[in-house]
This record gives sequence, C-alpha cells and structure tokens, in this order.
Amino acid sequence: MRVAKLLLAAAALLVAAGSWAQSYPNRPVRIIVPFAPGGATDIVTRVVAQPLTEMWGQSIVVDNRGGAGGNIGADLAAKATPDGYTLFMPSGSVMTANQHMYKKLGYDPEKDFVPITNVASGPQVVAVANAVAAKTIKDLIALAKSKPGAVTIGSAGIGTQTHLAAENFLYTARIDATHVPYKGEGPALTDLVGGQIQVLTPNLAASIGFINQGRIRALGVTSRQRTPQLPNVPTVAETLPGFENLGWFGLVAPAGTPKAILDKIYADLVKVLQSADIKRRFDELGMVPVGNTPAAFGKAMKEESARWAVIIRERKLAIN
Repeated sequence: MRVAKLLLAAAALLVAAGSWAQSYPNRPVRIIVPFAPGGATDIVTRVVAQPLTEMWGQSIVVDNRGGAGGNIGADLAAKATPDGYTLFMPSGSVMTANQHMYKKLGYDPEKDFVPITNVASGPQVVAVANAVAAKTIKDLIALAKSKPGAVTIGSAGIGTQTHLAAENFLYTARIDATHVPYKGEGPALTDLVGGQIQVLTPNLAASIGFINQGRIRALGVTSRQRTPQLPNVPTVAETLPGFENLGWFGLVAPAGTPKAILDKIYADLVKVLQSADIKRRFDELGMVPVGNTPAAFGKAMKEESARWAVIIRERKLAIN
C-alpha cells in the first residue's frame, strides 16, 4: 500500500511539473547578471531577453548585481526560489574559476546550479587608452618591461574573465603590471576611455563600440584568427605564438528547478539562438551563439574548472 501511495505521489508530481511547464512563464522572469551594466555579460543577456520576452509574452527583468568578481550576484541567484522565475547569466569565470580563486564562497557553482545552455562565446581584446604610446602588442610589452609594475591593467573584478585574460597575457608575455579591479566591465571601460587606467582586456562584445569610435585602441584580439569585426587588428598570437583566450556566457538556474521548466527554457532559448536576427546581432559583437545541451554545457564547465584550478594554483592568484 505504501509503495502504491509513493507511486501515486510521484505520478502527481510529474503531472504537476508538466502543467507548470505548459503555463510557464505566467509572470515576469528575472535574470541575475553578476556585473554592472555595459559589460559583455549584460549585453549578451539583453540580446536574448528581448526575443524571449516576445516569445513568452512576459517581461524579463535583467537584474545587475555586480561586485566581488561576480560572487555577489551568484550568491543571490543560488539562494533564489528554484521555480524558473529567477535565472542566472554568469560569465565563464564565475562558474569555473572563482571557486579556485576565492577561498570562501557563499555558493557552490556545481551543487547550487543546474546548467541550461552556453549562450554565446567570443574573444577578448588587448586594448589601451589613447594616451598610451604603444601602438602594437610588441610596443606594449616593451613599455611594460621598461617600467616593471608601472603599467596599470584593469579588469571587471578579481577572478573575472577579463582578469584571467589579463593574467594569461602578462604571464605569456613575461611582463608585470599593476592590476586595478572594478565592479564590472562597463566601469573599467569607462576608466580606460578616460585614461585612469592604461590597459584592459575586455570582451570584444563590450568594447567594439569604443574601438570603432576611436575612444580606445585595440592592439590585439585573443582568438587564434583575426576577427572579421576588426580585420586590421592582429591577433595576440601573431606576437606571442600559441596565445588564445576566449570567454563565454551561459544560462543556469538554481538547483531544484523543475526539469520540465528547465527543458522548456532550453528549447525556447535554442530557438532564439538559431534565429537569423540573433546570429546577425552576435556576429556584429564578434560573438558566436552556442546553444549546446545542458549535459554538454555541464561537462564543459567541469573540464574548464579543472584547467583553471591548475593555472590559478601555478600563478598563485588565489585570495583570502
């Protein structure tokens, strides 16, 4: 009798989950972005939020919660009610590097979230303020070597993709610089434009407008090949053979979110990413839509986390 009751309860839950998915969403959905407005994570979120709003007939609220390398927003998202109405759009570092960078976190990237899909991927650029004399990557390396530690290089925060890209560049080039962390990529770009910092390795998606307007100068892109959006900008690898650094931005949900709802979000988001308009928009930003399965996304994050654990340990980047 007890077994029969348990089976009936399980069946009822399955029916309820299916009903939730069919009616989902019936109110606004919040997507937490763990960085200030204006950065690549924020831009990617807003690119997909509009077509999802039209598809669902419900508003999507982009909730920017910057600070602590993305950890403030991540902690908030991890503790949200797992009902599909709070989602989380992190950059790759928040899910794969911060647990190795920070000794204490209020969340566990693997246990507290479930993957939905990698939304988009793209390179960073090594960019300088217009007042900086360096015109090439080779010039910048020479400048940094002539004044060890005097060059300032900004980031969206400690442990963020832009910070890791900067550390990767400094390590490969065998140069030193003074790291200046911000509460997001947008504020860091603002200070690069204003000359408060000299160098930044922003995501191409966030910086391409500033570059095209001549407000900052791109010395190199971090992809293996030159990007069509900046055809005259060489790759960093043309000066430092083998160098590559790419960023990604994905959608996850608090652990415990019903699978039926996760499946619906995934299916609808993939439809959005496959649309010609979204592909064109991401192409303009120098990014590629991904849309892999939740299983593939989760596997990729685990593999990337293992790689960052080694790099962060070897570079002694962990902080208290």
